[in-house]
Amino acid sequence: MQDLKLFIAAIVVIAIVFLFTQAQTPRVQTIYQPLVLTPENVSMVFLKIPAVDNRGRGVSTTLFVEAKAGSGKLLVDVNQLLFWIDTQYSIQLAKKVAEQYTKADLSKIDLAYRIETNASLIEGPSAGAALSIATIALVLHKQLNTSVMITGTINPDGSIGPVGGIVEKAKAAKEAGAVLFLVPEGQSIQTTYKPVQKCQKVGSWTVCTTEYKKETTTVSDIGIEVKEVRNVEEALKYFLV
Repeated sequence: MQDLKLFIAAIVVIAIVFLFTQAQTPRVQTIYQPLVLTPENVSMVFLKIPAVDNRGRGVSTTLFVEAKAGSGKLLVDVNQLLFWIDTQYSIQLAKKVAEQYTKADLSKIDLAYRIETNASLIEGPSAGAALSIATIALVLHKQLNTSVMITGTINPDGSIGPVGGIVEKAKAAKEAGAVLFLVPEGQSIQTTYKPVQKCQKVGSWTVCTTEYKKETTTVSDIGIEVKEVRNVEEALKYFLV
């Protein structure tokens, strides 16, 4: 009986010690410092992004995003870029996604976006994911992994949408020195239909028909690692250092 009382007392003591320890142990919580800038202070990040030029070739461009104290303006300096309106919309959306992800108030921060390239680009919204990631990194005071490149549109909820020219962009990413290429979900394997013309003699006439041959390309066969990402949160795991 005495042993039972001692056993119960020991259990009670252990329980009290455990509860006290839990109460004293602080919970780990990720807190992002807000982006605070003075008129003299400027913060900047850069990111290589793949694109397709007006000849259908993959090229590498450089995106710069700069933040300085201001009134929440968006400044854009992009040369030789087609689909200008689509790109402007992607930049506006990138800012909104960055605000949602970081919970930061950018109403007193001016953001300047600059894309440098030597080619005439056919881009539009396909740089949206890269624009969002660069903006988020800037707000979080984080550097970006320069060995990673990404393509994809950006949606208001932070999800990444499909784009064209995946194979050409993968080649450009490899040539630019990237070792990992991030693509939208479902686009690591590309299916194309190439026209094949067949002709035959029918009397004095030559009759030609065009058939379309299905070809499937695994993007990683180009010689670069390829991963699919569904949203900016997944992509940031590879970008933030």
